[in-house]
Amino acid sequence: IFIFWYFFSLLNTNALSKNIIYGKARIVDGDTIHIGQKKIRLHGIDAPENEQGCTYQNKNWNCGLESKKFLLNLTVNKTISCESSGKDKYKRYIAICFIDNLNINKIMVKTGWAIAYRYYSTDYINEENFAQKNKLGIWRGEFEEPYIFRKKNK
Repeated sequence: IFIFWYFFSLLNTNALSKNIIYGKARIVDGDTIHIGQKKIRLHGIDAPENEQGCTYQNKNWNCGLESKKFLLNLTVNKTISCESSGKDKYKRYIAICFIDNLNINKIMVKTGWAIAYRYYSTDYINEENFAQKNKLGIWRGEFEEPYIFRKKNK
């Protein structure tokens, strides 16, 4: 019985260390969602800002809005489950989010609508390489890395 309780307490402690947020998402941009009153920043990825432009075949296009639209289409009428292990300096939950077993963070990078946010994580570098090689999403043309765009446009 002691062994059972010992393992149960380990499982329970592990479950408590991750905050699970569950529900329908409101899409803010390509890497930020709200579920209820909870603001969630998708872990390990950086998507263009809503007002950010990119260039494709010498024409400007709003890649930030396209990134947001992709995430919106991916999540519309779906229940999202996010596993958070903490908050950022803006008090947003940092999380890996899923639709069933599909990792949304990974999908955003692999389809080229976000980049791997190497400053915080190396989790999605392979997905970024795939998108870049296949010229998907923002990789079809030229773009400024979102964190640089944010820094310049504060």
